[in-house]
Amino acid sequence: MSNKHQQTDVILIGAGIMSATLGALLKQVAPNMNIKVFERLEGAGEESSNEWNNAGTGHSSLCELNYTNEMPDGSIDIAKAIKVNEEYQVSKQFWSYLVDSNLLRNPQEFIMSLPHMSLVQGEKNVTFLKNRFKALSNNPLFEGMDFSDDPEKLKEWIPLIMNGRTIDQPIAATKIDSGTDVNFGALTRKLFTHLENEDVAVHYKHQVDEMKRADDGSWELKIRDLEQDRLEYHRAKFVFIGAGGGSLHLLQKSGIPEGKSIGGFPVSGLFLVCHKKEIVEQHYAKVYGKAPVGAPPMSVPHLDTRFIDNKASLFFGPFAGFSPKFLKTGSNLDLVTSVKPNNLITMAAAGVKNMSLTKYLISEVMLSKEQRMEALREFVPDAKSEDWELVTAGQRVQVIKDTENGKGTLQFGTEVISSADGSIAALLGASPGASTSVSVMLEVLKRCFPNKIKEWEPKFKEMIPSYGISMLENPELIRELEHSTRKSLSLEHKKPEYTA
Repeated sequence: MSNKHQQTDVILIGAGIMSATLGALLKQVAPNMNIKVFERLEGAGEESSNEWNNAGTGHSSLCELNYTNEMPDGSIDIAKAIKVNEEYQVSKQFWSYLVDSNLLRNPQEFIMSLPHMSLVQGEKNVTFLKNRFKALSNNPLFEGMDFSDDPEKLKEWIPLIMNGRTIDQPIAATKIDSGTDVNFGALTRKLFTHLENEDVAVHYKHQVDEMKRADDGSWELKIRDLEQDRLEYHRAKFVFIGAGGGSLHLLQKSGIPEGKSIGGFPVSGLFLVCHKKEIVEQHYAKVYGKAPVGAPPMSVPHLDTRFIDNKASLFFGPFAGFSPKFLKTGSNLDLVTSVKPNNLITMAAAGVKNMSLTKYLISEVMLSKEQRMEALREFVPDAKSEDWELVTAGQRVQVIKDTENGKGTLQFGTEVISSADGSIAALLGASPGASTSVSVMLEVLKRCFPNKIKEWEPKFKEMIPSYGISMLENPELIRELEHSTRKSLSLEHKKPEYTA
């Protein structure tokens, strides 16, 4: 590979939200850095980042019950909720900076203000939600959260969910108006337009076939131009693998020891979607419930208002399922070919540990549309099958690794794997992923450019005012940033006009 290669500073593999974010950060702190992007598909944000392949939740722990665990003594552990919330605040600050700098335009095309709610039924769950509300509402990051177990108040908040409902057990909800709906596909495309304006070379229909480390520590990549059916050879000092479910195979091709024994478990999903205006107009929130016993965290049921291409619709789901593909456009051999001698034991251990999860996913696959409608009717009692259609969501690959909890532990979340010398990094995992993309990519920069961080810090602080500061210890800063980001991103606490 080394006899004919094109030299560059940075190669980003995959044109999703993570590569877009990393590229945008690098162009701000090192504008002269030469960056190339290679994407297998025809455009940016076509896989996990695409607006039809995820729930579009600006994950900030305002409604997601799986980020707050009930402890044996009945108290609520909110540490993860705080972490996710702070990381989303960082994302909003960076997006605001780009908008204020005229590098991103029309923020309402990728982010909308939308109340976030949690809804539970049954005495035990209502007690949990009330304790969760008490734990969170005393925290400045969750200021403005309301709680109600009054059915009449809930009819005001969520009329579509309460219409036709028989109240035969306690029911309660929390509501906070500072939540958001994010079109990550639109955001990704806007970021790549910005990068191309900054002379970043973005190559679509290009697939990375091989990569190896050169004698000088840089990386040599063999890349196939799928349109011209020809091979290209590129060399870079730093490579970032942000290819969604495809990242695991590319990480394995790198051969770095940090990637050995890492495995992946694919989870697919489906949403029920309603476009009917008279139904859509009755609901204005993201309403999250509790996941069924045995379900993965990403399968928490929720009924969401979504704004895509200036049109409002309702999403319900996700219904989890199993497919051996690692990408929606992947191969049925993805799972099999990801099993290597160095991760075989880890994968086998995960298989034994997660038999109940596998059975659950297969049972979800076997559901008929009417069975899925019955699940929807737990949220919307009057839902009619003809008003809803099934949409296949994107594939997610959960990380499997050996931890202190034993071999083959299934990880739910987002994880960065990087080489010891910082010359290559890969992003694996799923939710809260896109919402925390800026924090995750800042972590990549710290790991992979340690000698540059001090030089870049002033710019980080300009772009992200909370950088290096504990937001919890500065409640006034939280309020200031909430106000400024809402203004920059054109977020208002009002219901927009619906477009049919």
